[in-house]
Amino acid sequence: MIGKFLERSTYFLFTVPAIILYTLFFAYAVIVGIQYSFTDWNGISSSYNYVGFSNYVELWNNPNFRDSLLVTGKYAVMLVAGVMSLSLILALSLNSLKKLQTFTKSIYFVPAIISAVTISLIWDQIFVRVIPPIGQALNIMELFQSPLAHPKYALFAVVIVNIWQAVALPTLIFIAGLQSVPSELYEAGRIDGASTFNRFRYITFPFLIPTITVNMVLAIKSGITSFDYAYTLTGGGPIKSTNVIGIMIYNDAFQNLKFAMANAESVILFIVIAVLSFIQIKLTRKGGVH
Repeated sequence: MIGKFLERSTYFLFTVPAIILYTLFFAYAVIVGIQYSFTDWNGISSSYNYVGFSNYVELWNNPNFRDSLLVTGKYAVMLVAGVMSLSLILALSLNSLKKLQTFTKSIYFVPAIISAVTISLIWDQIFVRVIPPIGQALNIMELFQSPLAHPKYALFAVVIVNIWQAVALPTLIFIAGLQSVPSELYEAGRIDGASTFNRFRYITFPFLIPTITVNMVLAIKSGITSFDYAYTLTGGGPIKSTNVIGIMIYNDAFQNLKFAMANAESVILFIVIAVLSFIQIKLTRKGGVH
């Protein structure tokens, strides 16, 4: 009895450092951030006043905030659609390889280990130096200049860069899900004369529901909290066409010295992510393999 208690105590002690770090740098920070959202703190002063829900009321009446939420929504929808579809296609293709599968996987995973700023700077040069000559050669007027300089195409260009980097990890997760499907089911499907599409629909897809849930939650969170790509490539322009909520939070906190307002925006963003993730998990939990 004493031996089991000491063993369990030892296991618990190994978790203590992680619990302390999580509490200090996440849980406590979140609680303090919510507290500051009900103040008028500018991020510098040693004193501040509690103003209740006035920051949230001001945001509700702020058209720039609503526009930023709309831009963020468009960004998230395009990112989720692009990442989910491309990663699934890549996973199906890579999983069917018979030779050099590990080498090919590593090639597709390379973008995931490069920083977002580095990727943005590389793609900025591609948009400026490569795309315009191609547009001129093909006589496509929309590509005569960098798409980042056009309000109509800037957001789409930023999303393409993000998808290029973000598709790597979901692809590996999908591959892991595909490898968990029993091969006997595919054999039975072939014997019964099921087509490739039907085998995917009735065998593969149900087993992929858990991985779809994980990838979609990660993609939604990445899209809604996007900041680095839009900030590095466009700074929120042109004409605020890429002014996602992350950029607005950054500007209010560190340029406009509205730290309390930025915290209120962050709290709203947190609530949006939590609600969307909860709904998405509930919807996907209804299907799949149980």
